[in-house]
Amino acid sequence: MTVQEIMDAVKELKVMELSELVKALEEEFGVSATPVAVAGVGGGAADGAAAAEAKTDFDVVLVEAGSSKINVIKVVREITGLGLKEAKEKVDSAPQTIKEAAPEAEANEIKEKLEAAGAKVELK
Repeated sequence: MTVQEIMDAVKELKVMELSELVKALEEEFGVSATPVAVAGVGGGAADGAAAAEAKTDFDVVLVEAGSSKINVIKVVREITGLGLKEAKEKVDSAPQTIKEAAPEAEANEIKEKLEAAGAKVELK
């Protein structure tokens, strides 16, 4: 398999599959995919501050319900556990935070579900 073939295969992966691949590679080869600042490059302290501020938790924000509002309401109910009325109110009053401080993998999964239902979603 060529490097280009591997890159093409990786491009086809979903976010969760890519996350699993990274973890498997880290375990297999004893390496870390965490970016490391190179000494003598950049602002030193500023690089450390940027690394400390790297987000690990995200808020999933429903920006717009889109054309299939009923499907979006169903997904919001599934994610939040809200009743029909509360979920509908959340969708109708978009932009609205659907899930706060969700880990990156969970936030991406929620975003995929909502987008599949036709919603417009942002991670903040």
